[in-house]
Amino acid sequence: MERSDLALVLAIRDQGSLAGAAATLDVVPSVVTKRLGALEARLGQRLFERTTRRLSATAEGEAVCLHARTLLDGFAALESELGERQNELTGTVRLAATFGFGRLWLGPALAAFQARHPALRIELSLTEQLPDLGAEGYDGAVWLWAVQQRHAADWVSRRIARNQRVLAASPGYLKRRGTPATVEALASHDCLVARENGEAGQRQHAVWTLRHTRDGSTARVRVQGPLASNSGEMVRDWCLAGHGIMLRSLWDIAPQLASGELVRLLPQYAMAEADIHWIAPWRPKTPRRVRLLVDHLVEQFRGEPWKPGRNGSR
Repeated sequence: MERSDLALVLAIRDQGSLAGAAATLDVVPSVVTKRLGALEARLGQRLFERTTRRLSATAEGEAVCLHARTLLDGFAALESELGERQNELTGTVRLAATFGFGRLWLGPALAAFQARHPALRIELSLTEQLPDLGAEGYDGAVWLWAVQQRHAADWVSRRIARNQRVLAASPGYLKRRGTPATVEALASHDCLVARENGEAGQRQHAVWTLRHTRDGSTARVRVQGPLASNSGEMVRDWCLAGHGIMLRSLWDIAPQLASGELVRLLPQYAMAEADIHWIAPWRPKTPRRVRLLVDHLVEQFRGEPWKPGRNGSR
């Protein structure tokens, strides 16, 4: 049997008709009928029972289909491995990322990598909910937290860059309400709460846990205000308009901090566990194109280009 014979048998079984298989293989139905007849003659076995109303695989046909899938997957894996032994990266990398970081920072980094490897295809899906990476065919995701315990056995994680969530407000708000001198003082200010990642939206308050950047001590404060949203971008816009204080990732507001549109408050404090990670389904061997892409992202973001004073801040 040839590789094309295996693809033919699977197409017929999967589509449930000779006409459907012909459409999948981009040939006319008569070609499928002729090729199937010739294959059955060579094997001396009938692979499909055909009537005017239905088509179904025989026991021998099911056995061929079972082995055909394994063999075709093996062909594809071998071709991929041989291709990756060449200097030029080929194939497709499918990634997921959140809208904000994906658009501002990841997108340009991926475009730069693809420009260095023009035979490589990169597909980026922006989403606010982490997909089931393995089931949905993703090579990995760039996300703002590491592998959680319930996924530890199935996923792998690598930190791409450090990141902080920092307190910020507009000069207009601070002129009107004053600048908080302590974490506890935040409780008496209008705080803008971003309720993301499925957080309950009915509470009128939120608890911000902040860590001292030098001694590592933590402080917790219950904050509230007249405005809350499930959109971090909306909260940022409210903050820029002078409606309150927000807690936001440094990578997201670096341009506004640099321009003076926003002022960082209590700079000795930041929210922990906001680092940026590569998350991927576990696999025995990671394709070379994926390994090199992750290495590229680590190198791109190693210096945290969103930090004040860095040339990469935008």
